[in-house]
Amino acid sequence: METFQRLESEVRGYCRSWPVVFDKALGSHVYDESGKPYLDFFAGAGSLNYGHNNPELKSKLIDYLTDDKIVHSLDAYSSSKREFLKTFEEVILKPRGLDYKVQFPGPAGNNAVEAALKLARKITGRQTIINFTNGFHGMTLGALAVTGNSMKRGGAGVPLDHVATMPFDNYLDGQTPDFLWLRALLEDSGSGLDAPAAVIVETVQGEGGINAASAEWLRGLADLCKEYGILLIADDIQMGCGRTGNFFSFEEAGIVPDIVTLSKSISGYGLPMALTLFKREHDVWGPGEHNGTFRGFNPAMVTGIESLRRYWSDDSFSESVKAKGELVAARLQEVAAEHSETGAHVRGRGLARGLAFEQAELADQVAAEAFERGLLIETSGPEDEVVKLLPPLTATEAELTEGLDIIADATRAAVKQSQAA
Repeated sequence: METFQRLESEVRGYCRSWPVVFDKALGSHVYDESGKPYLDFFAGAGSLNYGHNNPELKSKLIDYLTDDKIVHSLDAYSSSKREFLKTFEEVILKPRGLDYKVQFPGPAGNNAVEAALKLARKITGRQTIINFTNGFHGMTLGALAVTGNSMKRGGAGVPLDHVATMPFDNYLDGQTPDFLWLRALLEDSGSGLDAPAAVIVETVQGEGGINAASAEWLRGLADLCKEYGILLIADDIQMGCGRTGNFFSFEEAGIVPDIVTLSKSISGYGLPMALTLFKREHDVWGPGEHNGTFRGFNPAMVTGIESLRRYWSDDSFSESVKAKGELVAARLQEVAAEHSETGAHVRGRGLARGLAFEQAELADQVAAEAFERGLLIETSGPEDEVVKLLPPLTATEAELTEGLDIIADATRAAVKQSQAA
């Protein structure tokens, strides 16, 4: 570890919870330098929905590279970009009745969010963006402004302006009507809320604690946006590409956002790639008005093409993810019931699940105990009070059961330690 401790910035994070040096990875497992396997319920924070070094995707990537095909192209035309766009249209957009234009804003999710916010402001001529409590949208300044976490916001060093934060679904007492506060502010000329350009929302808040909005709440939000001429941005960076079962996490609600952000697993292989999608009439960009050096990373498009064709040409993969999600949820419910005295409860949709505790430190203890038993998981939520499960969507039922057994054992150990303290 000496090299990392001597040379790498103190900003490093995940390595503090997993103090080993990883060397290889395949499918649902990663291996440290000694060869010890770890079952991965982290999946690159949702960047590896199809597992590590997926062999079908890898073979396409190797063939592309060995044939000296273009790797870096900014936003110049390339054969791989053409094939990606055609495949995305035929496999994803057309079957869902979506007529989105596609922007390649840069290599990461924050690039997609920044482009979405800029575009919404350009379309409407307004500045204010509505975001939600416990939302997370990235670490660059625009994305950070619409993020709720106070620790992350504190790192900005400058005021984070032109946003208004509203309560997410089930944030209040469960009795207050949805959007009561937002609607009151919109209708009152003395409220001090400038007319919003857009609302940005995650259907399931990942970093915020695996808080899943109901389909009814999402439909209500879409209706409100339409009523007041506000653009709706769906941030599907972590929950898209099948994480909740459907390709887009908002499909279940039957809504059509004005703008959608995708990243993480859109390349299918963990390679950097991001998309900003928007309705055709919203394509008001001038040439080069939003640009960047790494918008055209063609190897990511190659693996992205193969992942779309292999997993999304019919509904079988989607249905398998939903079934696996129910398996995970049922087992976590058993764990929560076993430790009801801790206030443990289960959250989430599909294969984005959380085991939440009233005592935040319990979640950290469970994650630490799981690591000692060979399972990688992280925590989320404003106090890191949620054990967050993001296994590969390709994980087998046997692998899911193995990981859930570890979580059950880790939870027993963590609760026992807490009670003894």
